[in-house]
This record gives sequence, C-alpha cells and structure tokens, in this order.
Amino acid sequence: MAKVGKRVKAAREAFVGKQNLTVEEAVELVKANATANFDETVEIAMKLGVDPRHADQMVRGVVNLPNGTGKTVRVAVFARGPKADEATAAGADIVGAEDLMETIQSGKIEFDRCIATPDMMPIVGRLGKILGPRNLMPNPKIGTVTMDVAEAVKSAKGGQVQFKAEKAGIVHAGIGKVSFDSAKLAENLRAFVDAVAKAKPTGAKGAYMKGVSVSSSMGPGVTVDVTSATQG
Repeated sequence: MAKVGKRVKAAREAFVGKQNLTVEEAVELVKANATANFDETVEIAMKLGVDPRHADQMVRGVVNLPNGTGKTVRVAVFARGPKADEATAAGADIVGAEDLMETIQSGKIEFDRCIATPDMMPIVGRLGKILGPRNLMPNPKIGTVTMDVAEAVKSAKGGQVQFKAEKAGIVHAGIGKVSFDSAKLAENLRAFVDAVAKAKPTGAKGAYMKGVSVSSSMGPGVTVDVTSATQG
C-alpha cells in the first residue's frame, strides 16, 4: 500500500466530518488546504439524475464564468479568407483549413478549444474520431460552429467553460484557481451550477441535482449544500 505523505494526510484530516457546507465554507476549506507547489485549479463535480445514454437526458452546454478560469486556453479555428483574418485578430492560436486538418490527422493537437465556420464542417467532419473523444469537436449547440469567430475566440479565451454529462451523470469542470479571491470562486461556482440547472433536459425525471462537490487539483473534495449552490 502506498505511503500517504504528510501534506496529503493533513489535508484529509482537515476534511474529516465536514460535508454539505455552504459554498463559501467549502471554498475556504479547499483554498486553505491546497498546499501543492503550484496554483491548483479549483474543480467542481455535480452528480445529476440523468442517464446520458438517452438522447433526451443528455446535459451539455457552456457558461461564461464571471471571473474567468485563470487558465490559458489555446484556440484553433477552421476558417478561410476574411473569417480566418478575424480569428487571428481576435487572438486565435492556430488558424487553418486543409492544412490544419492534416496537422491534426498527424497526431499534433496543440489546442484546448476548436472553433469552425459552418462552411468548414465537411473538412472538420473527417476529424470526428480524433476530436470527438477529446471533446474538441465543434458544435453549433455550444457556439463553436459559428460565423462570428471573433466573438467565439474571445469567449473561449475569456473564461468560457464547456460542460457535458459523462456516463454516470457526472458533470465536472475547473472554475478558477486557488489564488482567486474566495468571493470570486463562490461567484464562479454558482454561475456554473446555474448554467447546468438551465441545461436540464426534457427527459430528466426525479431529482435533477443530486450532489455537488468541490476540490483542488491535488486535494480531497468536500460536498456542498445544493441549496447554497443554487442561491444567486
């Protein structure tokens, strides 16, 4: 059995007996026990009462966190001509068409978000088996297939977070860094929960939000009172 280090042991002990905290209490606890030697990401996980295997129970969407994520997001854009110029001017890291497709097919994926103009989808569609499993496939439902590439690029770099329910009905995302002010993390957390609440699918039955927890990248998690998380 692996030996538990002093840092991890101390963090676990700090969480003992604490559950269903208010958003503010949970954020403070996570921040106080994030002792890794880098600026850890604060992560949220939500257990939803859905079965994503059914189309009418899929939960997917985007949210613009009011205080950003603290993460540098690399953006690739499939576009030609003036739209390619717009994407570059807006700060896109990679812009291309067939050349970008070939780069991705070669296994070189140096971006975190992929955006495309509608006319480029026949090319992007060939990359479904590569981009799909990585949750990078452009999708009009979440604003990554659009003619307004400049706005899409700015949103991606400005704190927009995508979310999608996994097989067990779990949605998770990074909502900031431990270096963020507690109030800003609490605001981001509630904005994320609100977006997931609004994305409730028509096929969801019974309790929709079954649980919310928050943690840092290297630390243990703590459950958050759902009522506190849904208060604006």
